[in-house]
Amino acid sequence: MSTKEEEKEEKIVVNENQQQLEAEIADNEKENLSVEEELEIKLKEANDKFLRLYSDFENFRKRTQKEKLDLYKTAGEEIITALLPILDDFERANKAIEDAKDIKSVKEGIKLVHEKLLNVLKQKGLEAAKSAVGEPFNVEFHEAITQVPAPSKKQIGKVIDEVEKGYSLNGKVIRYTKVVVGQ
Repeated sequence: MSTKEEEKEEKIVVNENQQQLEAEIADNEKENLSVEEELEIKLKEANDKFLRLYSDFENFRKRTQKEKLDLYKTAGEEIITALLPILDDFERANKAIEDAKDIKSVKEGIKLVHEKLLNVLKQKGLEAAKSAVGEPFNVEFHEAITQVPAPSKKQIGKVIDEVEKGYSLNGKVIRYTKVVVGQ
């Protein structure tokens, strides 16, 4: 063999040895990492995880706020849509009133529209409060607008007259019955 070929082989062996030595040094460095360096790596990983979770949470919060805002904007859409035919009926009734010669038919028409309105509201969960006259005054369902002297001792603290009907929506009072209470 010529010396050039021997030199090439020696260089290849030297390069391979050098690469093995560098790999061993890198492995030793990884094994010999100080506690500080390990903690720094763990801290960086924890910070990265925290930032990702925080970003996810912020995105979730923003999306939820947007959905909530959209819900508020369209919350009454269903009830309004259900009331539109009744509005149409009232418009037809107004036209009929202008040309009407028979008051009885106008009364019947308005009564029908009123019943239709009540049925739609009942379907949506609205309930009228039962008559409160003669019942004991109850702050959970009644609002006293005035007190008058009771005609008899039995009517003290009881509802004498009902001024405005109360309503509840799906079991929750949305308007208290306005009453006159005997004192």
